[in-house]
Amino acid sequence: MTAASARMFDADISGRIFDLRLLRRLFGWLAPQRNRLLVSTVLVLITAVLQVLLPVVLSLVVIDHLLMNEASSGIPDLGLVAFTEWLASQLGTHPLVAACALYGGLQLAIAVTGHYHRITLADAVIDGLADLRRAVFAHLARLPSSFWDRVAVGRVTTRVTNDVESLYDLLRGLGALVGELVPFFVALSIMLAVDAKLTLALLAFAPLLAGLTFGFRMLSRELYRRARQSLSLLNQQLQENLAGLTVVQLHSRETENLARYTATNTRHRKNEGRGMRLETVYGALNDSLGSLALALVLWLGGMAVFEDALTLGAVVLFTRYIDMLFSPIVALGEQYNQLFRAMASGERIFQALDWREPLTEPEQPAELPERLAGAIRIDGLTFAYPGGDPVLLDVDLSIEAGNTLAVVGPTGSGKSTLVRLLPRLYEVPPASIFIDGIDVNHVPSRELRRRIGIVLQDFHVFSGSILDNITLNDPNITRDGAIAAARSVGANTFIEALPEGYDTPLAERGRNLSQGQRQLLAFARVLAADPEILILDEATASIDPESERLIQQALARLTEGRTSIIIAHRLATVTDADAVAVLVNGRIEAAGAHADLLERSPTYARLHAMQFQEL
Repeated sequence: MTAASARMFDADISGRIFDLRLLRRLFGWLAPQRNRLLVSTVLVLITAVLQVLLPVVLSLVVIDHLLMNEASSGIPDLGLVAFTEWLASQLGTHPLVAACALYGGLQLAIAVTGHYHRITLADAVIDGLADLRRAVFAHLARLPSSFWDRVAVGRVTTRVTNDVESLYDLLRGLGALVGELVPFFVALSIMLAVDAKLTLALLAFAPLLAGLTFGFRMLSRELYRRARQSLSLLNQQLQENLAGLTVVQLHSRETENLARYTATNTRHRKNEGRGMRLETVYGALNDSLGSLALALVLWLGGMAVFEDALTLGAVVLFTRYIDMLFSPIVALGEQYNQLFRAMASGERIFQALDWREPLTEPEQPAELPERLAGAIRIDGLTFAYPGGDPVLLDVDLSIEAGNTLAVVGPTGSGKSTLVRLLPRLYEVPPASIFIDGIDVNHVPSRELRRRIGIVLQDFHVFSGSILDNITLNDPNITRDGAIAAARSVGANTFIEALPEGYDTPLAERGRNLSQGQRQLLAFARVLAADPEILILDEATASIDPESERLIQQALARLTEGRTSIIIAHRLATVTDADAVAVLVNGRIEAAGAHADLLERSPTYARLHAMQFQEL
């Protein structure tokens, strides 16, 4: 599957109620759990057989043999009459007591085997789907920035959470259906042996149930497809509003956003409500058909009892077997909504897992030295985002190893795009960016990013402690190394003042830190990783003057001995750079020293005049 457009990711799925190809893929993820699934299958078969025996004990053994003392010639009792007599002799008690003990023992055995069947099945399915969820997460984490530029995070979240949970319900439902089918065939065989005419009369209800189920499927199919889509949109809006809650509150958008969310929620409620009402009607019709079948058994069976053509126990047996006869059809109807949702979720999950939009990795990677010098050369770089106009046009730049290049220019000139291409967050045109003379396309993206440290204006804080946010759980970064990095950039001052120091847990998105503290933490994170190349993208744009002084000192220590690229709107932060490049409308207008650019670059001179004019 390719990434022709983001709409493909959110496109409608086929919605087939039973897709064998999908089931094969799904069961493939359960292959490591095959032993537990086999045990669960054996247990459900034992439970099903015991459920068939239970009515026989009540009807043929207790009612016909013991209470009515009627011969059961021609009626298969599965050997339970003889077993009851043997059990009574062994216990030295009345056969009725033995029959009650047998009935209770069967009921207890059904409870035990049924319980362990459900537990074993649930454990196997949960473990298998946990592996699937990890695989989806890992695959999505490898998708490049071009994918996340176009696809809403909330929709992706729905696939990893709600859709995987729906698959659990699907597999659990299939396990339940297996337990319904075995009693169906055994009970049908016994009923045919007892009274074929009455059995065939009952089977006349089967086409009615099947037609009802089919009609319900056709009516509810579109409703639950819409419900799944509206739920995905709800998750998307919820994620966007919570992530941008501060902006929402600052602009007093609570009412408007609530109205928008309410409208989506109302559509979802209507879709779910229509489906629930339809399901309720379907359930009522099923119950009515079951009552009609019971009435037919009592009528025809009762007449046969009066004519001595059938025993009272046989009629009771029929009434108990009605549920087993119709239960698979009824269960399929009751579980149809969940089966449809789950199959739809399976398609969505595997669509996400099959989504192919990776960066092209080199077939024969270039061997990098243990430590790069860090010389960067950009030759004729032209780049455009998918479906858009070129953002960078024929860019040529050269940065000597260990030097600092500042990139300035108006908003939208392509500065951030330029530095995001260096670590190959997007596909880079061949032979356009070189590090130490090596085309970055010949370096695996993971290895390339290990050598390049990036500090963005919006520093992301993960859940965990301050130490966790410096090391990012990298086993190669020790606690002492992380503390040394924090001290080197001056972050230790505020960290050691916190109640738990480096083990202080951070609030969501680091709200218990100031902007300046988060920025120093970002510098410590990069320094602890010890990259050869450093990129600072508007790293001081939101910093107050006092924090900026501390951060400038940290920057000096951070860039020492490293090739650095600094993007900044504030020209005061780039005057110490070895060279400055002015980027305008995706092109390099001029590059050189600060003093030279004041003469050669109209854009640089204008930016300088705007920021340093005397008041």
